Amino acid sequence: MKHEEIRSNILHLVEEYYKEKFIKKPFIPGESIVRYAGRVFDERELMNLVDSSLDFWLTAGPHAEAFENELAEFFGVEDAALVNSGSSANLIAISALTSPRLLDRQLKPGDEVITVASGFPTTLAPIVQNRLIPVFVDVSVGTYNANTEIIERAVSRKTKAIFLAHTLGNPFDLGQVKDIAGKHNLWLIEDNCDALGSRYEGKLTGTFGDLSTLSFYPAHHITMGEGGCVITDNEDLAKIIRSFRDWGRDCYCASGEDNTCGLRFSQQHGDLPSGYDHKYVYSHIGYNLKVTDMQAAIGREQLKKLPEFIEKRKQNFNLLYSGLEKYSDRIILPVATTKSDPAWFGFVITVREEQAFSRTSLVQYLNDNKIHTRNLFAGNLIRQPAFRNIEKRVEGDLNNTDFIMNNTFFIGVYPGLGNEEVNYVLDKFNEFFQQH
Repeated sequence: MKHEEIRSNILHLVEEYYKEKFIKKPFIPGESIVRYAGRVFDERELMNLVDSSLDFWLTAGPHAEAFENELAEFFGVEDAALVNSGSSANLIAISALTSPRLLDRQLKPGDEVITVASGFPTTLAPIVQNRLIPVFVDVSVGTYNANTEIIERAVSRKTKAIFLAHTLGNPFDLGQVKDIAGKHNLWLIEDNCDALGSRYEGKLTGTFGDLSTLSFYPAHHITMGEGGCVITDNEDLAKIIRSFRDWGRDCYCASGEDNTCGLRFSQQHGDLPSGYDHKYVYSHIGYNLKVTDMQAAIGREQLKKLPEFIEKRKQNFNLLYSGLEKYSDRIILPVATTKSDPAWFGFVITVREEQAFSRTSLVQYLNDNKIHTRNLFAGNLIRQPAFRNIEKRVEGDLNNTDFIMNNTFFIGVYPGLGNEEVNYVLDKFNEFFQQH
């Protein structure tokens, strides 16, 4: 058919366009930017994107369903629900646990959720937005993850959940944390947004908790532009997650399907008329946080590249570690959690106390030489303007969190960096330390 021939020609031209437009430029030391993160793709993502757009399926559709199935298979879990960002994934994960369907395990306003202040705001924000009380515990410098002894002490009769991120791809102590959650009948939510492909005791992070979340923002391990996912191995939670994502509706029919349950016109819901159309019954106060099929088309191609992306991240991490290890008396290098195999998001560095230089002077030098750096996100979240006056509880002190706020940053290990870029970074560290 003529339109298929035209489509084939279009995709061939897209392939040619990629080779002209996006060919990687040679690295020029001192002129090229060494980014902390970025998208890595080839012609297949671009062709899939355009191919999907030609179907003009503007909402979630066949690619979204296929990508969800592929993600669920990758993790070996019951369900993966795509959403429009990692932040939305965290919001949906916490919101799902407020469902009345969970009976005595339902999270209610005033219940406590244990977390950390050393992290990204979208782990904390959904706790506050659902009128829950965050309980902050300090972290360990080196791993930058929660101190499990403090977590145990932080549990009170009001505590109902633990919500922690695997910091920069480094798994938190899943063995201890899972034991604590089981002992006290707490929900465990893994913010796995920075750790896609990380493992603990040989098992993928994101498969230990009741729920876990992913982000597909361009800085992360794979990207579809904006996008995220909520993962669970619990069929009941899966239905609740999709309800909150899809306007709060009670019906779980896939797009374009009707009467999957066989009870569309024969149920009683709330104070609605008997037999009210199940497709328009709402059991949760939800959102519309779905993705487009075009985004999912990109994600599917990215997922195929994930193993090589993870390997390249590890290679870059190891090169940086080998080159900076001689300065370990001046800077604290990252420490992988015991029993873990991180798919590192970044290479985190902390300036030791009483040095002749500060974090600011070091990162200024790197940035002056076109090497991107980032602080460890928000530093101490409860010192941020948005969170200063929230209702909260702090178990013990946050001394390490404050130390990280003042002394810690990270640089990139993402797969777009080759050996030339990494060696240039090491040269600039050498220059700086020779001057200081």
